[in-house]
Amino acid sequence: MEVEVKDMSELHVAYVRHIGPYKGDSALFGRLFEQLMGWAGPKGLLQFPETKMLSVYYDNPEITDEKKMCVDVCITVPKETQVEGEVGKMTLPGGKYAVARFELAGSEEYENAWNSVFGEWLPGSGYQPADSACYELYLNDPKEHPQGHHIVEICIPVKHV
Repeated sequence: MEVEVKDMSELHVAYVRHIGPYKGDSALFGRLFEQLMGWAGPKGLLQFPETKMLSVYYDNPEITDEKKMCVDVCITVPKETQVEGEVGKMTLPGGKYAVARFELAGSEEYENAWNSVFGEWLPGSGYQPADSACYELYLNDPKEHPQGHHIVEICIPVKHV
């Protein structure tokens, strides 16, 4: 696990929200991203590699009932982008983030990656979580990776203890 604390720019994102269980449900994330891409594609908003894909997490799964868990699947968009229907828009704040980079063999490894950042790195880091949402930034398409790996950065807003 590589973790670097760095200043991240704010991100303007369009999103599709899911409330309910999502742990390990790669099919759910696939459907949500498909819905978002279906909206964004005809609008010319998919300009890879400039367009970033991410998921924003609001809840601690050890505290929040899984039926109330909230996740947004997102793509970065220009600030002036107009949204409608089930697609929302928000700005993720910039600032100091702990950014942990992982190469994961599959969706079943995401939970362990999050646990290692919060359980191993954070306690001795001199930082604590700040009051905004965490997100996963997806750096590749696993279908295009020779071993099908997911290259991801887990981004946690932090402040000094």
